[in-house]
Amino acid sequence: MKNISQKALDIIKKMQQNELNESLIYKEIACFAKGEENKKTLLRLADEEKAHYDIWKSYTGIEMKPQKMKVFKYKMIARILGFTFAVKLMEKGEDAAQSEYAVLEAEVEESIKIKEQEEEHEAALLSMLDEEKLRYVGSMVLGMNDALVELTGSLAGFTLAMQNTRLVALSGLIIGISATFSMASSEFLAAKSEGREDALKSCSYTGVAYLITVALLILPYLLLDNGSYMTALVLMFAVVILIIAGFTYYISVANGEKFKPRFLEMSLISIGVAVISFAVGVLAKRFLGVEI
Repeated sequence: MKNISQKALDIIKKMQQNELNESLIYKEIACFAKGEENKKTLLRLADEEKAHYDIWKSYTGIEMKPQKMKVFKYKMIARILGFTFAVKLMEKGEDAAQSEYAVLEAEVEESIKIKEQEEEHEAALLSMLDEEKLRYVGSMVLGMNDALVELTGSLAGFTLAMQNTRLVALSGLIIGISATFSMASSEFLAAKSEGREDALKSCSYTGVAYLITVALLILPYLLLDNGSYMTALVLMFAVVILIIAGFTYYISVANGEKFKPRFLEMSLISIGVAVISFAVGVLAKRFLGVEI
């Protein structure tokens, strides 16, 4: 074992463990990732991490075992949310270790060079990953965003106009299902007019994203009793924020985009439309004199 301080040694041990974990994670994901090129890329990443593990092992002199729970965690994330998201989420966590490399620089001369080589090579390999889910992110965003803006506004307006959770849910369901078919067919026709062969798949992603969003927004109105329409409205707004936050986080990690600007933009649009629709519902009820 090379002669270095205890502080530097502790950092190296941590890095050594992470490299071993990531090497196994890449191998596990490669077993079920679709596409031969994706499998090859993931296995190359696994070999890279193992090589880094061996470098740090030359300093610690310790043979480590992978942390099975961490490996299992990322394996499940990859199965549910896609391997590109899982891999980039894992690498994003490594970005937090930048300050630790600065500590090592004084004692381990090659540490910064190793880090630079690792980042450059991994960035190049990560850019080679090609996953179907991410190719259709635009279609999913279209469906989800349209559902959020349209249905949030409709439900807010219906809430004040009808003041009955079941009626609001019924109205929202009818509008939501109709709009799902309308949005999906529009996406299909647009893709066809562009000469794309994946028109059916593209419209399917749009329709599914729209329908799931509709179901989640209507859920509070189905779960609460008829008189709790204001509570249902508040819960619906909370669901909107959670959907936007969750999907924006997914996109920001998978595509390497900034989270905050996109989140604020989508939130302001959806909530703004809902507030306007809410006011329309109040005015409609007052001036039309309709009682339900």
